[in-house]
Amino acid sequence: MKTKIFKASLLLAGCALLSACASGPKSLYQWEAYQPQVYEYLKGDGADAQKQIAALEEGLQRIRANGNQEPPGYHAHLGMLYANAGKTEQMVQEFDAEKKRFPESSIYMDFLMSKLKK
Repeated sequence: MKTKIFKASLLLAGCALLSACASGPKSLYQWEAYQPQVYEYLKGDGADAQKQIAALEEGLQRIRANGNQEPPGYHAHLGMLYANAGKTEQMVQEFDAEKKRFPESSIYMDFLMSKLKK
């Protein structure tokens, strides 16, 4: 009887261990529609900047609602879309957000903003 209980508890422990490993590590960033929007932008087949802005803004809201983090380049790309739409103030806000989240992007974001001033 004790061996049956021991085997059953060993089987349960093994199942618990395997199910714990099956979930895998949590992703560092939540991407939402970022990658498809960048692809559409780079294809350059006249994709509407306003549609892309709306998709990225909506994705940003979902990312924040889930308590996750946006990936590197998310705010930079959104800023470039705002620049294409002629919304300079929003562009600067997004570039500043990118610099704040990812300080290593500061030089590039400053470069892009300096192009705007010229």
